[in-house]
Amino acid sequence: MRAALLTLPLLLAGCGWFSGPATPEPETRPEYRACRREAENSPEVVALGAQSTPDWALNESRMGPIRQTAINRAYRDCLRRRGLGLPGGVETLRTR
Repeated sequence: MRAALLTLPLLLAGCGWFSGPATPEPETRPEYRACRREAENSPEVVALGAQSTPDWALNESRMGPIRQTAINRAYRDCLRRRGLGLPGGVETLRTR
């Protein structure tokens, strides 16, 4: 019985009950959201949006990945300028 009572705090600590408040994900912090907005309004992304034709599916399927790559590049550039850590791993994920 005594051994069970001694292991209970260890089990609860393993479940995270005694940990402090969780730190917010980087993407939800205000600095990261500001960089996301800046990236979506960057000159390159705006220029690609001007070339977009929403009614033409073939053009949209071609321009979508190009636009997303430009957004990712602008976002990462903004983070570097502000000295913030880059999210993710070694390579930026690309949608197929």
